[in-house]
Amino acid sequence: MAPTYDIEHLLLAQPSVRTVAGVDEVGRGAWAGPVTVCAVVTDLSHPPAGLTDSKQLSAAKRAKVAVELEPWAAGIGFGEASHAEIDELGMTQALRRAARRALEALPVRPDALILDGKHDYIGPPWPVRLEVKGDAASISVAAASVIAKERRDAYMATIGFDDYGFAENAGYPSPQHQEALARLGPTPHHRLSWSYLDDLPRWRHLKHHRDPAAGEGQVSLFG
Repeated sequence: MAPTYDIEHLLLAQPSVRTVAGVDEVGRGAWAGPVTVCAVVTDLSHPPAGLTDSKQLSAAKRAKVAVELEPWAAGIGFGEASHAEIDELGMTQALRRAARRALEALPVRPDALILDGKHDYIGPPWPVRLEVKGDAASISVAAASVIAKERRDAYMATIGFDDYGFAENAGYPSPQHQEALARLGPTPHHRLSWSYLDDLPRWRHLKHHRDPAAGEGQVSLFG
């Protein structure tokens, strides 16, 4: 099923809501690079053909849709939190920081947000409606998911370290990435507070131990 404006219309039916933004993130599960959040406001016009959750699109189709989304959207805001901020703050707080940067970059302040997922990492004063699989249900969120994915993937392809395959895996734990980590250790772009380092005895001493009060860590994915 293609995404619709049903959720947007539901929110816009409230007297206090005149502008709705769809919000989505990419990079949460990566071992290297930033986490990126995109916020999109539309004029409720028909979206570019093929728009859906970015995970359902091939790389070629996603790139084509993203190019068409940029001039179509009424407003696009980006925000990032670096790997260093993730290490310092934890993922939840880093996502909050990236999301607020994205929202502040919009040309108009939205009155309500549709956030993909079941956890509100944005918080007050933003009024947030959580929507599980919102990137498949809402046109605004689907647009945010596609643009965020394209923006982050393009950045990760520019940072070098070809042995790790960042241009292909965008910092996620592909076999090539895992092999390079075990052999060469983390790059300056890696998140050093994450527990994948616990599985790398040669590089374990590099792990950044964050104050638990700053946020929760990441479960081990290496194997």
